[in-house]
Amino acid sequence: MKNNIGLFITKRAELNPSTEAIVDITSGKRLTYPELNARCNKAAHGLVDGGLQLGDRVATLLMNGPEFVEIFFGSAKVGGVTVALNWRLVADELSFILTDSGASTLVFGSAFNEVVTELHGRGTDGTQVTRWIHVGDAADRPDFADGYEDMMSAASNHEPECTASDDDLLFIMYTSGTTGLPKGVMHSHNTALWSVITANTTADTQYGDRYLICLPLFHVGALNPLLSIANLGGTGVIVSEFDPVKMWEVLRDEKITVTLAVPVMLQFMLLTYDPEAHKVPSLRWVMSGAAPVPESLIRTYEDMGIEIHQVYGLTETCGPACLISPTDALEHAGSTGKAFFYTDVRVVNEAGDDCAPDEPGEVLVRGPHIMTGYWNRAEATAEAIVDGWLITGDVAVIDADGFVYIQDRVKDMIISGGENVYPAEIENVILSMDGVNEAAVIGVPSEKWGESPLAIVVRADDTVTAEAVLEYTDGKLARFKQPRAVEFVDTIPRNPTGKILKRILREQFEGRTVA
Repeated sequence: MKNNIGLFITKRAELNPSTEAIVDITSGKRLTYPELNARCNKAAHGLVDGGLQLGDRVATLLMNGPEFVEIFFGSAKVGGVTVALNWRLVADELSFILTDSGASTLVFGSAFNEVVTELHGRGTDGTQVTRWIHVGDAADRPDFADGYEDMMSAASNHEPECTASDDDLLFIMYTSGTTGLPKGVMHSHNTALWSVITANTTADTQYGDRYLICLPLFHVGALNPLLSIANLGGTGVIVSEFDPVKMWEVLRDEKITVTLAVPVMLQFMLLTYDPEAHKVPSLRWVMSGAAPVPESLIRTYEDMGIEIHQVYGLTETCGPACLISPTDALEHAGSTGKAFFYTDVRVVNEAGDDCAPDEPGEVLVRGPHIMTGYWNRAEATAEAIVDGWLITGDVAVIDADGFVYIQDRVKDMIISGGENVYPAEIENVILSMDGVNEAAVIGVPSEKWGESPLAIVVRADDTVTAEAVLEYTDGKLARFKQPRAVEFVDTIPRNPTGKILKRILREQFEGRTVA
């Protein structure tokens, strides 16, 4: 059997023919592994019949759903390279990614007809796409596009010739572009396989698990679980968009055993939690990451009988880097644990030497699941991977027992009076305050200290004042870490995975100074 990720579905169809492979909450579709495999085969043949060759890029602009799964695994079988597009991007941003990746096929849903029509109208100035495939009702289909179901009905459901394996590219996933232009992270069948192996060897996942996938599938935090659950022979339950009430209902009704939700999702879910209506006895644990998980959030869920296991990962690692184990999750709340089984992690100082316990430094990650590089960015690749180690740009400490605590991004660090201040530490404290829904901290100019923290807060209670927030941090943080001012906003900008867009906040509060 070749090392081809698409064959996960082929093998599971043979081994577990009665097991549900995916459940799509939005459409109500439920597909067993044989049913999903037949659909993936049709997608593979349909793409090849349209001219797809080994290494050709297939872009998707789709909400979470069966079609994404079919295109991803089907394309993988016949050597296509999936480029999953962030559906929150505007035409110019999508045009950049489509052009940069050289995608020749675009599979898109009806919800994106307007932006895709604009892209099509730009001709070769906008994209290199030559085949446009529309998912949705024929009545909604733009006249330049083929119908997805038409392609599927005309295609064979027999196993296609598997033309890709090992180091052949599987997908290109563009970074969120929180600073500068996004870069295409390349992963092969090998790197994806090893991400699955290290994840399933480390995490408390098992055969028959029902995994709720609620992050967008254009993000590795959803794609890696999709691959991992197929590898294990479990069921992927998919929701198209996050809704906090619906999350509780799906967890309950679908008897979900494991899920991954970013901290802001868990915060919103708390606001809608009904202890009588939202009992979830099947749920063993929730993985949470993409941003440091506030210890107060972990403790609150602990009181509800739900374990939160903090994870740390990156697109460049195909997901895994560190994970807290079930036995350590509560005793070391706030830590993201230790490196995954087939993964090495170091925290180093500016000289490249390992930091002493509790000394902040930059995180390096090594393992067979590290990206093969950035698409068309040889120089950026050389800067990011040095002697086999991925330089993450994240700041962490490792304690004396070897547990990793992620603190922040290097570029978000504030230098106040010569001291390094990590915003996430301050945010953690503010989020534990009653009456606060969200918090972000950025550095702004200070005549006295050069730079000082500014707290940006979304209130749950309008009676919360700036003075109250500042007073709350007093005694909980060293003086040099305490915010010098507070601004209240209605929303904090985030990317699709819940990471705070500090760049936008810095633009929003440009010119703001503190004493």
